[in-house]
Amino acid sequence: MHQLLVIEDNTEVRENIAEILELAGYFVHTAANGKQGIEQVKANKPDLIICDIMMPVMDGYEVLHLLSKNAATATIPFIFLTAKAERNELRKGMEMGADDYITKPFDKIELLNAIESRLKKVSAIRKEYETNLDGLTDFIGDVVGKDAMRTFLDGKKNETFSKKESIYKEGGVPRGIYYIQSGKVKIFRTHERGKELITALLKDGDFFGYTALLEGKDYTEMAQAMEDSVIAFIPKDEFFKLVYNNKEIAKKFLYLLTKNVTEQQAQLLDLAYSSVRKRVADSLLLLQERYKKENQQQLILTISREDLANIVGTASETLIRTLSDFKDEKLIEIQTGKIKVINEKKLKEMRN
Repeated sequence: MHQLLVIEDNTEVRENIAEILELAGYFVHTAANGKQGIEQVKANKPDLIICDIMMPVMDGYEVLHLLSKNAATATIPFIFLTAKAERNELRKGMEMGADDYITKPFDKIELLNAIESRLKKVSAIRKEYETNLDGLTDFIGDVVGKDAMRTFLDGKKNETFSKKESIYKEGGVPRGIYYIQSGKVKIFRTHERGKELITALLKDGDFFGYTALLEGKDYTEMAQAMEDSVIAFIPKDEFFKLVYNNKEIAKKFLYLLTKNVTEQQAQLLDLAYSSVRKRVADSLLLLQERYKKENQQQLILTISREDLANIVGTASETLIRTLSDFKDEKLIEIQTGKIKVINEKKLKEMRN
């Protein structure tokens, strides 16, 4: 059951809203002013807040400002209640981060629809929020609507890239983002001596190239097709319009930026402190998790030894010896250069 907080100084209005929401199946907390509302948030952390603007002690703007400064409460959906005479102040509230507003007097259905819409978007944000880029298209579709997502992708320029063909290079200026219609793409960096380190493996349904665009910098990595791939290009103006018009989508992409940094830091720690055997086991499991389709019984890895070595962070010769050991230990099978994991449990044990 979702917990909602109603902050409203008018007793009759506050009790009326609480009754409507409780009859709709929500668990409702109430507060008579902004200060009490902040205390309620600290005590219960609601799933959504409905807050009047003009209140004694602490007004709605102050409440929103304080909550937005705290990472633990900044993402709670916030809906302003406002009188018609206050409509000229709505822009101020939206610029401060409010998600919506309802004008008093309001219709019961209007109130419930606004709450349901915001809770649905929060659910979309949290869906697979801590996994990877899988499902990002579905996420955007949940936020802006499936038809809007199809319209967004329809008509975009599609280009076919051959295996090993470059999509963008380090030092290039980002002019948009990319979406994989079909195929596989690797993101990598190169050492001054030409040695590669692969930092991301992507597949159909993934967006990429947004990191440099959001940071306003040139590309610090390179993107290359691992097999024949069809890539859609989304110009930066259209991408920024999508992000800036949807706060939830902006949060998602910013989260992915942070997650990319965290994953790369973990990868560097593995390179520094983990054995080659462990890193090879990690990489094989990563590839299986990344490319194995739902309901697929067994995945046959077709990655080149060079690319796999660049993921592991070792020489190709060392990788080949380790794969040979894994084959002798019956952890994997190798047939015509293709790899099949046959003892996933043992490989996972190497991670610990």
